[in-house]
Amino acid sequence: MRLAIADDSGLFRSSLKLLLEASGAQVIASASSGSDLLAVVKESPLDAVILDIRMPPSFTDEGIVTAVELRRLYPPVGILVLSTYAETSYASRLLETVSTGVGYLLKDNVTDADALMESLARVAAGETVIDPVIVRRLLQRNRKPSMIETLNERERAVLGHMAEGRSNLGIAKQLFLSPRTIETHVSSVFSKLGLDQTDTDNNRVRAVLAYLRSADPLD
Repeated sequence: MRLAIADDSGLFRSSLKLLLEASGAQVIASASSGSDLLAVVKESPLDAVILDIRMPPSFTDEGIVTAVELRRLYPPVGILVLSTYAETSYASRLLETVSTGVGYLLKDNVTDADALMESLARVAAGETVIDPVIVRRLLQRNRKPSMIETLNERERAVLGHMAEGRSNLGIAKQLFLSPRTIETHVSSVFSKLGLDQTDTDNNRVRAVLAYLRSADPLD
């Protein structure tokens, strides 16, 4: 897998590069900002890119801005944002602007090389990956009244696993249910959220966005 990294911490970039290369990946570019990364990767085909959320010059939302530009310039490239901020607003905005082949993980949880490589492979394949910590915090908080409140306990559990980017088969394994039962729950989630049943892939992202928007801002 051919990868590129953008993070303003030189130590983090170096450590991540060593971790990825030890796992068999090829890190072809490393930069301290999104603009620098865009400048160096234009000549090199990539499978996925790892971005920090806050980078120079403003240290606000450069990771999301860079993700949008990467998707515009290189549609097939997977995008994985690594952040120290467990905020639903960042994850929601990322999914709204780059709806497929994208992930949002917390840096503190990136300790397992195999899990990181799996996440990179998933975004490179067009899937969506959200850190389980963000999903758990959403489940534990009181949410604003919304269509999410119409979901029963099992449907919320299914939606929570969808928010982590799991497929129907993956959810079935987690909940010890049959894939057909999960399909029924997913269809029910789409119906209760008022989503068109004909666009299944896009609806998964739209359902997750509804889930993220239903949460109060995190501290």
